[in-house]
Amino acid sequence: MASYLSRLGRWAHRRRRRVGLLWVAALAALFFASAHAPEPPEDSTSMPGIEAQQAFDLINERFPEGEADGANARLVFVAPQGQRITSAEHRATIDALLTDVATGSQVADVSDPFAGRGVSEDAGTAYATVAYEVTEDEVSDASRKQLTGAVERARAAGLTVEAGGNALEGEGSAGVGEALGVGVAAVVLLITFGSLAAAGLPLVTALVGVAVSMFAITALGSALGLSSTTGELAMMLGIAVGIDYSLFIVSRYREERGRGHGPQEAVGLATGTAGAAVVFAGLTVIIALAGLAVVGVPMLTKIGLGAAGAVAVGVLVALTLVPALLGWWPHAVLARRDRRADPGTGGGGARGDRPNRGARRIRFGRAGAGRSEWPERGGAAGVAAGAPAAGKASAWWAGFVLRRPVPVLVTAVVGLGALAVPAVDLQLGMPGDEAKPTSTTERRAYDALAEGFGPGFNGPLTVVVDLRGTVRPTAAAGRVADRIAGTEGVVAVSRTEFNRARDTAVLTVTPAYAPTSERTKDLVHAIRALRPAAESDTGATFEVTGTTALNIDVAQKMQDALVPYLVVVVGLAFVLLLVVFRSLLVPLKAALGFLLSVLAALGVVVTVFQRGHGAGVFGVEQTGPVMSLMPIFLVGIVFGLAMDYQVFLVSRMREAYVHGERSGQAVATGFGHSARVVVAAALIMMAVFGGFMTGADSMVKMVGFGLASAVLFDAFVVRMAFVPAVLALLGEAAWWLPRWLDRLLPRVDVEGADLRPAAPGGPLPATAGGPEDAPRA
Repeated sequence: MASYLSRLGRWAHRRRRRVGLLWVAALAALFFASAHAPEPPEDSTSMPGIEAQQAFDLINERFPEGEADGANARLVFVAPQGQRITSAEHRATIDALLTDVATGSQVADVSDPFAGRGVSEDAGTAYATVAYEVTEDEVSDASRKQLTGAVERARAAGLTVEAGGNALEGEGSAGVGEALGVGVAAVVLLITFGSLAAAGLPLVTALVGVAVSMFAITALGSALGLSSTTGELAMMLGIAVGIDYSLFIVSRYREERGRGHGPQEAVGLATGTAGAAVVFAGLTVIIALAGLAVVGVPMLTKIGLGAAGAVAVGVLVALTLVPALLGWWPHAVLARRDRRADPGTGGGGARGDRPNRGARRIRFGRAGAGRSEWPERGGAAGVAAGAPAAGKASAWWAGFVLRRPVPVLVTAVVGLGALAVPAVDLQLGMPGDEAKPTSTTERRAYDALAEGFGPGFNGPLTVVVDLRGTVRPTAAAGRVADRIAGTEGVVAVSRTEFNRARDTAVLTVTPAYAPTSERTKDLVHAIRALRPAAESDTGATFEVTGTTALNIDVAQKMQDALVPYLVVVVGLAFVLLLVVFRSLLVPLKAALGFLLSVLAALGVVVTVFQRGHGAGVFGVEQTGPVMSLMPIFLVGIVFGLAMDYQVFLVSRMREAYVHGERSGQAVATGFGHSARVVVAAALIMMAVFGGFMTGADSMVKMVGFGLASAVLFDAFVVRMAFVPAVLALLGEAAWWLPRWLDRLLPRVDVEGADLRPAAPGGPLPATAGGPEDAPRA
């Protein structure tokens, strides 16, 4: 593989104009296709295989006059202290507001709070429900403006009016988090490379890759059913991995230039070695994202496949466009001191014939096993000296870990384990308006309803009764309602509503507990447990749905899918890493390290968002359950990104080992060469994910916080401490592979064994390419 990628990189370097034009043509074609593509479908919230979804589908089938998933808004009216909402003055204001709202073009119905049970017992609070003919995604901005305008006019009359419901949920400020992440990434790259060109190149290539991916998703949206949500994760990951993959190759290119190689030769070596790591790192991310199909949720499958496509584009950009741009900026990407020292930049001498001072020289034997010309030294000092290209901090830390692997390993495991302990109490759900800041009208409406009508009023349950086959449907529905009303934890059961065929009835159940309470979950299970007895007594059956029941069912589905998903993703990645590193213990260590980091990330998410410790620091005003999709997203995305660091870091260690260094020295050498780049890549990832914490939405904050925390733990604890400590303890056994398995596995040259030059600056061997690939003057 290294030989092929090296030839590809040098071809892209020589044919840089052609490569650049190809990418420009792809961008233009996809932009044209996306501009003329049909509108993509709206987001589908269908969750097949759960009772709440089946009940929704039954309601839509039996009540064709009104979709069960139509948008709604709830207007809450609160009288001033000591006054009653039923006074003539307040009633007139409310009637005027509701009349105004009812004229909306998308409004299907507006309830009268005074005609039903819309007034609290103390007459201090009332509410009205506005039902729309369309789903929440189809509510127009004009309809939202009409609703908010009517609310403002009622407030001007002296009445407290708040509004909630999904009809008010417009699109957020897209791009703010991504822009912030790119800005921080630019600073990190500038500090890491010390060159504007080197810092700008990964940003340019990442943006090109993201643009190609987003245009492709838009162009194919209608044909493949890809909604706008599909592109959100694709954009986030496309930016992150696009920068990281380009960073890996540019860093290796600068390293090879520092060893005295000319630009084209350095591009070939960088693409053949770091490029191979990029390919396998990208494959692990793609496996993790495509594995979301195991969950069995169509929306998740499409999101995962869209993001996987963005990662694949990022890999292609890194392998072709980056070498091409390095052809235009062969010297500008070097640090200033290296440009002064490099003879190829005008400092004297022929290009590539004078190695940089301190560059490592390696001679290779007949069998290809390289031996370092540095004298062997004992102890940690010698190990640290085995990586002269590394910074002093990296060399010192590598020596410290290799001298004291047991304390470092114990500290890392115990520390991450302690952070992971709160994950035992993980409660899954879907935070609603109660998790929004108190500055929002949705949160104030939620609080007013809970105070006036009880905590369970914000999370009613919908029970759909299937009466087909019953002799007396009205009586059967009544008996079902009576059974449910007698269940402990039920405050009220509404009047039964029948469809036109009178073969289906719907009733609303108000719990005594808040929607996110564990008691509400128990109540849903208790009501469903009544089904066999009710069916035996009446011949009718029923199902429980509603937003609260739907969230409970989704949480259970995600929990049940987590273990199969882990088995599939980790199993496939284990096989891939087995092929890459030709070792049994290295992939096992990678999987264990990942589990430590992801469990620690889940633990801190529970600590902040569920328990509320430190919530104020991150602007979280209300604690509650962790979003149902969070563990799946965390496992999938972080596993792929963790394997990025694993492949890039450990491949450098194996490269040194294959080239003849002893195990301990190889760990120090690989660590020294890649530690700074892995740190920079992790900081960029954290910046991109952390940018999502700037919004007001609690769920977006949770995703950004969880992903940033996982990258922090994986890059700075697992890869920087756990990995070198384990490898130091394993010694030569770390690279052991049974002979029979060694014969079965395909051989991929990730270490660049076929790219060994006879001397720095010399021509590449024939195995790396034919005569036509030789560097040109």
